[in-house]
Amino acid sequence: MRIALCQMEVVQGDRAGNKERAEAMIRKAASAGAAVVVLPEMWTCGYDFSRLSEHTEEVDGPTGKQLQEWARRYRVWLVGGSFPVSFEEGVSNTSLTYSPDGTLVNLYRKLHLIGLMQEDRYLTPGNSCATFSLGSGRAGVMICYDLRFPELARTYALEGASVIFVPAQWPVQRADHWKALIIARAIENQAYVVGVNMTGHNDRDRFAGGSLAVDPWGRVVAEGGSEPAVLYADLDFALVNEVRSRMPVFRDRRPRAYRL
Repeated sequence: MRIALCQMEVVQGDRAGNKERAEAMIRKAASAGAAVVVLPEMWTCGYDFSRLSEHTEEVDGPTGKQLQEWARRYRVWLVGGSFPVSFEEGVSNTSLTYSPDGTLVNLYRKLHLIGLMQEDRYLTPGNSCATFSLGSGRAGVMICYDLRFPELARTYALEGASVIFVPAQWPVQRADHWKALIIARAIENQAYVVGVNMTGHNDRDRFAGGSLAVDPWGRVVAEGGSEPAVLYADLDFALVNEVRSRMPVFRDRRPRAYRL
């Protein structure tokens, strides 16, 4: 299964321009034979918290409908990065995934909010996660800071996920952590981990790019630089089964001793 990582430049507050850039990358990815296309975190507006109310939408609002239309038009599984979505209890950093026929197959609200970027002042965390069917495999989504919490990735792996997608706005000063954590999550969960970061900057941070796809052995199979680009990785879910069979770490877990 060919995955396209859309390492796009996200311009803070420029919703129209960001949507044009996103569609151009999706179109390019589809023409290159990608079955799955992944966008970065908060790609519609960036961390433009001073105008959050202007950027917040409903699940079935303009961006949700646009993602659904793109999935149908380009016949791809579209992991729609994330954008601010309104719920009864508040606004959440939310990822929507659509199948090639336009069906919403996953809604994930970021569980862990990062105080360093004031996310916890403006947004409400989610309180659940679930895997979803992705053709011949299962998948999960986590968003940026979630990568630092191995419990979430392990939950997805125990539910049978073969691939975990990580849309992000990861800053350049912690770029080494980004790569190390993606590789670690792949090795410990014996799954593909696909991290899609943005490029560019906002009024506080510069973002690293460095989007990354890592296989269940921890081998890097695609890696971006610091500039906007569409990257490709071919995922073989049979490899996940092979690795888990050859080194059955899940069988050897001792959850009663961990006291989580």
